[in-house]
Amino acid sequence: MPKQTLRRQMLARRSALGHADWQLSSREAQIRLMALEEYAAADCVALYMAVRGEVDTRLILEDCIGRGRRVLVPAVCGDRMVFRPALSADQLQPGCFGIPEPCPSGPDHDASTAALIVVPGVAFDLTGHRLGHGRGYYDRFLDHRERKGHLVGLCHEFQIVQEPLPVEGHDIRMEIIVTGERIIRCGRNRC
Repeated sequence: MPKQTLRRQMLARRSALGHADWQLSSREAQIRLMALEEYAAADCVALYMAVRGEVDTRLILEDCIGRGRRVLVPAVCGDRMVFRPALSADQLQPGCFGIPEPCPSGPDHDASTAALIVVPGVAFDLTGHRLGHGRGYYDRFLDHRERKGHLVGLCHEFQIVQEPLPVEGHDIRMEIIVTGERIIRCGRNRC
C-alpha cells in the first residue's frame, strides 16, 4: 500500500478513537514502556508530547521528573528538530503544529545526549520501521552517527501493520515498539 494511503487511513483511525479508549490505550502503553529495562537504566529520556490522538506521554514525563531524570522534549526550528529540557508539563507551550514545546530560551541538545528516545509514528511494522507524518523531522534528528540512545516507538496497537512498510536508505528503525498490549523487540536500529 502506498505511504500516503496508509498514512491517511491510520490518521483517520487515530482521529476516530474515542477519548476513553485513547486514555486507556495511552495509560497501558506508558506503563509497559516504564517497565522496560532500558527505561529503568536511562538517566536522560527524550520524549515527544502527544497531539491528535497519539499515545499520551505525560505519565512518563511525570515519572521521569519525579525520579530526577533529565527529560528532553522536541521543538521545531525551521526545517529541523531540536530537543530542549522540560522541567514540568506546565512549562510547555504550543509551538509549531500546535505541539507543546519547551520555551525557546532553553539550550538545544543533540541526539547523543539521551539514553532513551521515545518516538511517535503514524504506523510501525514488526521489524521496527516507522511511518511518520512525512515531514522527516525525526528521520533527520535520529540520523546522527554518535547517537547511542535506545529508540522506542510508542503507539496504539492498531498502528502496528503486518505488512512491511516501504523503506528508504535513510530510514531508521526502532529497537523496540510499545503498545498497550505488547512490547515488540526489533533489534538493530539501522536499515
